[in-house]
Amino acid sequence: MGVPTIEFPDLKSIPPIDQVGVEERAARFQTRSIKAETKMSALRLAVTMLDVTTLEGADSVGKVRQMCAKAMRPLPEDPSVGPAAAVCVYPSLVRVAAEELAGSGVKVASVATAFPSGQARMKERLAEIRYAVAEGADEIDMVISRGKFLSGQYRAVFEEIVRCKEACGKAHLKVILETGELRTYDNVRIASELAMGAGADFIKTSTGKVQPAATLPVTLVMLEAIQDYVDRTGRKVGMKPAGGVSTAKLALQYLVMVKETLGDAWLSNEWFRFGASSLTNDLLMQIRKQQSGRYQSGDYFSKD
Repeated sequence: MGVPTIEFPDLKSIPPIDQVGVEERAARFQTRSIKAETKMSALRLAVTMLDVTTLEGADSVGKVRQMCAKAMRPLPEDPSVGPAAAVCVYPSLVRVAAEELAGSGVKVASVATAFPSGQARMKERLAEIRYAVAEGADEIDMVISRGKFLSGQYRAVFEEIVRCKEACGKAHLKVILETGELRTYDNVRIASELAMGAGADFIKTSTGKVQPAATLPVTLVMLEAIQDYVDRTGRKVGMKPAGGVSTAKLALQYLVMVKETLGDAWLSNEWFRFGASSLTNDLLMQIRKQQSGRYQSGDYFSKD
């Protein structure tokens, strides 16, 4: 990822977002046709970009173990498919995931900082990060304080992200903007700049708990913010749309958008992820369709 230079961004220099233009460009990615050979490669690539996620009150040790097995071998009969990029769980289940995934190359990600609301004192938010890292988390997905952001306390949000990055130690930090609560594309762009300037390794759209979650236009705004940031600083930052990406067809549209906006260098799980609990099975169904010429029953795959 490179060592970030922590610097509060020059927000006055950020150009206003052309809403019509962004939405028209995003809509064009939905019209791309993909040849069969390319489609199969893209489906396989998308599987390797999955943060296989469970973030429910009913999460259990057994469920996390099952998800870890699926992340390591998404199609048990075809070891060429996968593995996924990471398994994302609550801090209390990080140790279980770390034990199951040891030596597999699949990362352990954990939400933290009072996910999904972010409504806790900074002391508790930082303690949760340190706990998750100590339990074995390779990556931390934090939420920003949307209330502070929407009231114009940009420097306070920036400083919170800086402190969270410091608390991560060697773990990578994904900063969740919760774009559905930010209201405008201009706010999404400003929040992206704050997160990257504060040292984020990834910027992420959503918790998946608020609607709308990830959308193509919002993700395009964030991708363009990344491109401008890289041009300005030379440091690459990853992107993670989360929530709302539930079909293989839509996932492929995201990959086309990434390729055409940031280039082939971002087409790896080091720089792009899908945060999805329901996308996995649709990708696997489409891969089996490409292999066999017929759809596999959804009952063939485990329900996570």
